[in-house]
Amino acid sequence: MVKIVKFGGSSLADAHQFKKVGDIIKSDPDRRFVVPSAPGKRFKDDIKVTDLLYKAYNAESEQEFECTFDTIKDRYQSIIDELNLTVDLTEEFEVIKKNFQDQISEEYAASRGEYLNGFLLANYLGFEFVDPATCIFIDEHGNYDDKKTDPVLSKKLSEVENCVIPGFYGSCSEDPTKIRTFSRGGSDVTGSIVAKCGQVKLYENWTDVSGFLVADPRIVKNPEVIGTITYKELRELSYMGASVLHENAVFPIRSQGIPIVIKNTNKPEDAGTLIVESTVHKPDHIITGISGKQGFATIMIEKDMMNDEIGFGRKVLSAFEENGISFEHMPSGIDTMTIFVHQPEFEGKEQSVISAIHRLAKPDSIELEGDLALIAVVGRGMKSTRGTAGRIFSALAHANINVKMIDQGSSELNIIIGVSNADFENAIRAIYDIFVVTQL
Repeated sequence: MVKIVKFGGSSLADAHQFKKVGDIIKSDPDRRFVVPSAPGKRFKDDIKVTDLLYKAYNAESEQEFECTFDTIKDRYQSIIDELNLTVDLTEEFEVIKKNFQDQISEEYAASRGEYLNGFLLANYLGFEFVDPATCIFIDEHGNYDDKKTDPVLSKKLSEVENCVIPGFYGSCSEDPTKIRTFSRGGSDVTGSIVAKCGQVKLYENWTDVSGFLVADPRIVKNPEVIGTITYKELRELSYMGASVLHENAVFPIRSQGIPIVIKNTNKPEDAGTLIVESTVHKPDHIITGISGKQGFATIMIEKDMMNDEIGFGRKVLSAFEENGISFEHMPSGIDTMTIFVHQPEFEGKEQSVISAIHRLAKPDSIELEGDLALIAVVGRGMKSTRGTAGRIFSALAHANINVKMIDQGSSELNIIIGVSNADFENAIRAIYDIFVVTQL
């Protein structure tokens, strides 16, 4: 069973972590394709190599450039020395330095962390090094170009027994010097592309946590790990703030039915979280996970007989479109419609939006409210369980939290709750407690 393994920045931050990664890969001969990130933080106040690369590329003085560039070189040299590698990066750094000085592109600069780490990891493992600039193509919008990539990468992977292919970047043409990158966290996307083109049976994504947690551990103390989650549930949780896996990473392999497992490099014995297209596996709880975001505002529009007016919703949303503002949710009643938007995006344009709504939709009144949070309660188990919304209301009422909005999707996979920013963390704890701790 061919597997692809992707390792995050914390998993490859120094030589000690390299050894852990090497042991994991060598323990299973099916782990044939390896996607590494750039070295991450070694300790709390450390700086990621990618951030150092940005700093060097945008240095305001020669002294700042040389100092930062030397720091980057030292990070990689310490890995080489501690692992007793024979590889010499002198020529690589000379090329990179010249390209930085020539200001070739910021995306090129950002990609060198993965490039160099992949080069070292391939040497350490004795695997072939494959530069994604020659076989992964990214369009002008920063998206994976499957039509150009798939035939080239599939052919390359079929020709190698084992290889290391760095994450995060590719190129925009057949010219490998024209580097393009995915958004930050894009090594997850590279792993998914390699899984698809390599026709693997399992994509192992190794990081510094033992899988997805039911809730944010900064809010809920020691939350449980999710055993199995579907792509749809993952999408809902990621969209509302959960951040273990890059949310775009599932798209290249979703249609292939390739499962992803999230594993902990520092605790490889832990089962982790399995991400699948669909499953009959019964979840441990009615809900799968809870996530949320703060910083929303609402615009409540009231007009008598609104539901009888054809095109009213379109007119209202046109006011937001005119001002370049997207909306998050839109619960409505017979005579009211409420639009949830990101508050920082809305604040500078609020009067322009209000004016446009009056001009286009002629409402009776408009009310604004800010400093709100949205919480997503997600779970495939909710569809077959009665009273889920009632339990949420009961938990929040018991915690003296006022619910500003509740919205359930037609798939019955998630329920969105609006509360004030001040109640955000207490609301998540209350929901976690009633569904996971007490399981009422």
